[in-house]
Amino acid sequence: MPASEKPRLAGADGLRHSVLGGDLVFLLARANALTLATANAALAEHGLKARSYSVLALAADDARPTQRELAEFLRLDPSQVVALIDDLERRRLVERRTDPADRRANVLVATDEGRALFRRASESARAVELGLLAAVTPEEHERLAQILRLLAFPG
Repeated sequence: MPASEKPRLAGADGLRHSVLGGDLVFLLARANALTLATANAALAEHGLKARSYSVLALAADDARPTQRELAEFLRLDPSQVVALIDDLERRRLVERRTDPADRRANVLVATDEGRALFRRASESARAVELGLLAAVTPEEHERLAQILRLLAFPG
């Protein structure tokens, strides 16, 4: 049947069964977009978005990252990281401190207020995760996490 004579894929259900339904790059991008939108909505009550939550999480976890390390790890432009840190610092959630290993660099450390906010926000983030993955079993959830770690941290 010529392409011009094929029946139309009706609405979202038809599109779901299009060629993109089996395209992993598209599926990962769509899952990311849906997850990000849902997470940002849940984190808004804490005055955070996914990016600022990620920075706060690393600071609250005592990773003590430098701005350069944050930019590389989060795959963000360094200027974006500076803006995120500036906002969190203005809100007294994080502090820049001199890196004892390299006095020319600063590391990021969460304040007590930042740690408290992170604990509350992480509950919201976890609720988003559980909601988005409600259709999968705990075993599938863990396997998905394993696969995503392999993709996110190759090598």
